[in-house]
Amino acid sequence: MVSDADLSELARRGDMRAFEALVELYKERAYMAALGFVGNPEDALDLSQEAFVRAFRAMRRFREGAPFYPWFYAILRNACFNHLRRLRTHGEVSLDAAQEFGFDAADQADGPGRLAERSDARAYVREELGKLDPAHREILLLRHFEGLSYREIADVLSCPIGTVMSRLYAARRALRKRMVARFGDECAQWLESGASAGTGEER
Repeated sequence: MVSDADLSELARRGDMRAFEALVELYKERAYMAALGFVGNPEDALDLSQEAFVRAFRAMRRFREGAPFYPWFYAILRNACFNHLRRLRTHGEVSLDAAQEFGFDAADQADGPGRLAERSDARAYVREELGKLDPAHREILLLRHFEGLSYREIADVLSCPIGTVMSRLYAARRALRKRMVARFGDECAQWLESGASAGTGEER
């Protein structure tokens, strides 16, 4: 099997088939990342495709031996941020496609009232994530939406692991504060336990 590094090097040299293989490899991940930013499936598809086009045009500047996705993610991120700036809003984050915070792991024994409460909470989290500072929103998406480790996030954002940890801590506190204001401490505890269950051991 041809590695990511081999495909990237071939694409850097102008091999269209190699780049198409990279697109196949990362198109779903790119779409889900864009969806997390903009919340609209059609916009997410357009932006992920636009980012691949930009990446192909910029492949000659790709650093030999570097991993493809962190480099591509920077292009995708810029495309999404530019789109959001044009709209002058952060939009609504769609979290239904994944179980970032464990919100879909409701016990089937819960009664209708409890399930309704959880449904309302999911909707509220979607709304409040869209209101967070872009840096906080992004770090939560990378950690809980894409499931990246601290090291992987640091590579993607080109920052120290310590910055990742402090930014993630601040982002979780910001979201927790909103959850407490709406649902009280019990829901905040559920948020924290759900996030832990959804991501596993901290890395």
